Amino acid sequence: MSQISLKVNGRTQTVDVDPQTPLLYVLSDDLALNGPKFGCGMAQCGSCTVISNGRAIRSCVTPVETVANAEITTLEGLGTPENPHPIQKAFIDEQAAQCGFCLSGVVLTAKAFLDQNPRATEPQIRQAMTGVLCRCFTHTRMIRAIARYASERGRSA
Repeated sequence: MSQISLKVNGRTQTVDVDPQTPLLYVLSDDLALNGPKFGCGMAQCGSCTVISNGRAIRSCVTPVETVANAEITTLEGLGTPENPHPIQKAFIDEQAAQCGFCLSGVVLTAKAFLDQNPRATEPQIRQAMTGVLCRCFTHTRMIRAIARYASERGRSA
């Protein structure tokens, strides 16, 4: 076991865990966060996605020691129910969520992608989202919400 310092959603926290423990388990078990979900455990579905230093990563296969002192953002760190982040607001406005299992992966992947590619086209957005699996058939609404966020973001920049 090791003391590892993490900065999650703007708060620095120290956990005492095996350094090889997947970040997902630390986030859910030690820090009681519900955003990232265990899906496949092989970095293929995207349900466990978080943003680390501006990049979308799969927390189910990321040893916690590799993100010590990194800026980590989970779905909970974007906004609140009273004051949602603009990407969350776009998802609400487009009614783009159904069961919510993949939502962390979809929202955080889209946000990280658009932060790095603010002028992305819809085909580029669709390509960026291909690694996040959803079985609720809300893909069209999700893409609409992501495009809405990108458009509104572009107007305010």
